[in-house]
Amino acid sequence: MDPRKVLVVDDEADMRIFVSTVVETCGFIPVCAEDGTQALQLARSEPPALVILDVMMPGIDDGIRTYRQFKTDEMLNSIPIIMLSAVAQKTFFHTIRMLTPRKGHPLAGPDAYMEKPPDANELISLINRLLF
Repeated sequence: MDPRKVLVVDDEADMRIFVSTVVETCGFIPVCAEDGTQALQLARSEPPALVILDVMMPGIDDGIRTYRQFKTDEMLNSIPIIMLSAVAQKTFFHTIRMLTPRKGHPLAGPDAYMEKPPDANELISLINRLLF
């Protein structure tokens, strides 16, 4: 794992640019992905210190599916994740509960959740709290 890399996952180019700029402001190296498939490939090839993941991306529940894959993958499940979305936090948590199998372990919630549009100072605080 590279302690300087932060994976930014969002299908909207302007949001990737904004979040990447905030990540650089914190002294980290942003690595960008446009969708969940690309994010998982990048994370498996060189795990980042942190993932900032959009909930609503192309494909059915792509952000939620990607989140589940991160949290159930032994190599990736310890990486902190900030969920970033226009979806209200309570809606996201309800969806995670509904998608969790009845038997077995429930899916843990993200390390942080931030609704769009993100406030740069709040995002910086979250990054610093999770990585320092």
